[in-house]
Amino acid sequence: MNDKQKLSSCIQIRSIAINDFEAVLKWSKDDSFCFANGWEINRKPEDLYRWWLLCVNNVANDFIRMGIEYNGKLVGYADMASIKDQTAELGIAIGESGLWGKGIGFNAANCMLKFAADKLGITIFTAETNEANLRSRKILEKIGFKEISRVGSEEYLGMVGSLIQYRLEV
Repeated sequence: MNDKQKLSSCIQIRSIAINDFEAVLKWSKDDSFCFANGWEINRKPEDLYRWWLLCVNNVANDFIRMGIEYNGKLVGYADMASIKDQTAELGIAIGESGLWGKGIGFNAANCMLKFAADKLGITIFTAETNEANLRSRKILEKIGFKEISRVGSEEYLGMVGSLIQYRLEV
């Protein structure tokens, strides 16, 4: 088994739970993660808990958040948003910045795409990222997403940049 196979066998997508809150609280104390994902720095734990409770008890029909588990530990989350017909938007966040750049996001994205295709019947995936988010762009392009437009802008790591929209048909 090569290193890529070992890594992909250590990553799972699973339902999130309220008892995952300790991991989420840890991410909220990682300024690099917060800055990259638009999370408020020094967020009050009770506010974060209320938000996580809403995530766990999701009532939206067009949104699913799953946990990314690496070696048995929750390290991030994967989303399918704007689910309609056979289309959905992929989102990935690795909560521990020390794990960035190790292939976890790429493998988690592939797991989430497989889940959405198999369980939800999704055949068209979209994604959006800031032009400055090179890791995200690399993941999407490596999976096979194609850039379809550049519409809008948002702040990422303190700078305003263009948003790139992607699409993948399976």
